[in-house]
Amino acid sequence: MEAKRGARGNGRPARGRPLPALLILTAVAIDLLTPAPVSTVPLLAASPVAAAPLLSFRGTVLTGGVATLVGLALARWHGGIIDTAAVVELVSVVVVTVFAAAINRLMARDRLRLRSARDVAEAVQRAVLPPAPSRLGPLRVATRYTAAEEEAEIGGDLYAIQETPHGVRLMVADVRGKGVGAVEVVTVVLGAFREAADHCEDLPGVARVLEQALGRFERVRDTAEGGERFVTAVIAEISPDHGRLRVANRGHPPPLLVHGGRVRVLEPTRPAVPLGLAPLAGDGDVPVDDFELPPGSALVLYTDGVTEARCPDGSFYDPLPRLSRPVPLEPGALLDVIIADLAAHTGTHLSDDAAMLAVTRP
Repeated sequence: MEAKRGARGNGRPARGRPLPALLILTAVAIDLLTPAPVSTVPLLAASPVAAAPLLSFRGTVLTGGVATLVGLALARWHGGIIDTAAVVELVSVVVVTVFAAAINRLMARDRLRLRSARDVAEAVQRAVLPPAPSRLGPLRVATRYTAAEEEAEIGGDLYAIQETPHGVRLMVADVRGKGVGAVEVVTVVLGAFREAADHCEDLPGVARVLEQALGRFERVRDTAEGGERFVTAVIAEISPDHGRLRVANRGHPPPLLVHGGRVRVLEPTRPAVPLGLAPLAGDGDVPVDDFELPPGSALVLYTDGVTEARCPDGSFYDPLPRLSRPVPLEPGALLDVIIADLAAHTGTHLSDDAAMLAVTRP
């Protein structure tokens, strides 16, 4: 398994870093270009405050020092004499800088704590998810897991793939919720899938075994805190001759089939409820759709952390435009293309975990 972390850096927003310098430059411009005397000290004092969440401790102090020196230079430029009012204004900039530096230190500690929690969450995630083989016969396989920026809790995204007597069977799923409870469900689903993939004759049988495993788990666990959990999943099977693809979609984002510069969304013919909800819905039917898997094609499965990722203006990410352009057939490189495009769309900021699995037929 390959798990790639999102771009995090030091946790400070990169886009806003020029703001403190712009405030100082704006103060200078207003002071020099305005005919009537006007105080630009509020803008100078605002610069270290703006620097506190955006820059390092040294950068915050340096910004305050520059703002103080600029205020002193402007006062000398206008009158040549530093009167009491000018001294008070300059002292206020120094005092604001001290407070901004203290705020910067507190925020740095919080960022370090959150980053440590994220690292622990990702380590647990990597331990829970099984390693995916890079090859299964002629098929090539790659996986990626990108953790959310805003959350330090362990997510419920999962994937699995294995060669069976019935062909290559694979699954990408997403457990409702986060934290330890979600990890418990992930282990239950993965264990049930590994067993069912080898022994069940068809995909409906695999789905029913997963339903039964979730039902047993819900009966024995304490549901007082989190309530019932359900799992959206795509369970798929590639035929032994690798020419056909069968898909059982249980309320999950549909897979994508990339071939010949085109992308096909493998929508289910009939919608089905997520795993764990079939008994409540009174629906034991498991619809299965059959598709061709031509040579030179790539199958991409993913969780909703990909398609629900938003750009700053609020629009969701759509992988189809990028995959409709030339992409590498090697599955790892293909997923890296999606991750790079996703990062460009969101500004390297994910609000939810995202798991992806790609299988290519050379």
